[in-house]
Amino acid sequence: MTLAIAPAIQAGTLSVTAQPVLPSRDGDVLLRPWEAEDAPVLQRAYEDPSIRRWHTHHVTSPAEARDWIAAARRSWEQEQAAQWAVMRGGDVLGRMDLRWLDLVHGLAECAYWVLPRARGTGVAPRALATLAAWALDEAGFHRLELAHSVANEASCRVAAKSGFAWESTRRSAHLQSDGWHDMHVHARVQGDA
Repeated sequence: MTLAIAPAIQAGTLSVTAQPVLPSRDGDVLLRPWEAEDAPVLQRAYEDPSIRRWHTHHVTSPAEARDWIAAARRSWEQEQAAQWAVMRGGDVLGRMDLRWLDLVHGLAECAYWVLPRARGTGVAPRALATLAAWALDEAGFHRLELAHSVANEASCRVAAKSGFAWESTRRSAHLQSDGWHDMHVHARVQGDA
C-alpha cells in the first residue's frame, strides 16, 4: 500500500550507522550501547525489587542477559528499538530505551530504570533528557511518549524533570504482577523546551 505522507524518518536512516554514544550536556552522564561485558550488571539489575516491580520482562540468568544484549543490537539494526546503558564514571547505572519505533509518524516510547545507588542523584532525568534531545533534534523523531503506573511516583518525577509533559491517564492499561494499573502518559515533541 502506498503512503499518503512522507515518512518522518526514512527507513534505513538509523541503521545505516552504528548506534550513537550520547553524552549529557554537562558531560556527567553517558549513554552507550550495551556491550557483552555488561551482562552481569544487567542480570543483577533485575534482582532489584523496584526494577522487578515496574518492569514486566526480567533477566534471570547470565545466558538471558547475553541474549538480551544481542537482541538489543539486532533491534537497532532492524530499526525496531534502541537501548543504551547509562554510564557515569565508567559504571553502568541504568538503562534508557526507545521502543516501538514508528518511523513513518516519527514516534517512539521511552522506558528506563536506574540502579538503587543512582536513584535520587539526577542520573535518570539527565539520561532521559539526553536521549530525548538526540531523538528529537538529531534522529528526527517528532514525538516521544512514556507511560508509567500512577503508583510509580519516582518515574513521574523523572518524566517531569526531563521535560515530558503529563498528558493523560490510561485507565487499567497495563498488567503488572499485582494486577491492572492505570498509567500516566507523558510526552515531548519537537520544539518543546
